[in-house]
Amino acid sequence: WKANGSGSSNTDGSINSTATSASVDAGFSIVTYTGNATEGATVGHGLSKAPEVIMLKKRSGSSGWYMYHSALGATKNIEIQVNSGAATTANIWNDTEPTADVFSLGNNAAVNGTSATFVAYCFHSVDGYSKFGSYTGNGDADGTFIYTGFRPAWVLIKWTSSNGESWQVFDSKRDNHNLQHHRLKPDSDAVEATNINASSENIDSVSNGFKLRGYSNGINQSGGSYIYMAFAETPFKNSNGR
Repeated sequence: WKANGSGSSNTDGSINSTATSASVDAGFSIVTYTGNATEGATVGHGLSKAPEVIMLKKRSGSSGWYMYHSALGATKNIEIQVNSGAATTANIWNDTEPTADVFSLGNNAAVNGTSATFVAYCFHSVDGYSKFGSYTGNGDADGTFIYTGFRPAWVLIKWTSSNGESWQVFDSKRDNHNLQHHRLKPDSDAVEATNINASSENIDSVSNGFKLRGYSNGINQSGGSYIYMAFAETPFKNSNGR
């Protein structure tokens, strides 16, 4: 999360970034750039692998948060500030998957407007530290288990099959034991949700992943498609020595 200081311009893409600050070991970079409204434009992300998640926001005008997630692919996008499912919009990611050097943009003003300024947060999974993936729900209170390879400290989940279900944030500080049932919803100004029952959004955080403990559409609809982001409680890599 420290990235790498103020960064510098990255010239790998057709748009030179204003600044790209990258922590290659942690699989995280911050990229700022100015749009050119050109379909197929590319921007250098500074990582050693293709990003699995990109969170992108227009800075110089009103616009939503657009997310690329590798489980959805570059033909789709999803917005963080609303409870909508995944949408197919060719002029967001230009139907082009990120590479080890760049990510691609369409000519949509929300991601690549003429002379507009943008920021992108790019991530790829790192063993023992972070995991970005997808799962299919089973519609049961004894829910699907998702392997991450570590005990998660923070998990973000979103139902992508349809509209109407909020993003769900769980963490090990508000709930330092199972069940984890305190949820915050990035797309909503609602108070923290705390209810515990089989129809709610609850999870268990375990040594090598997390297990769903509810059959709500928000996390575990039978046959439902979900994306997630997870970061480790005690990372095995990139720890600061003491």
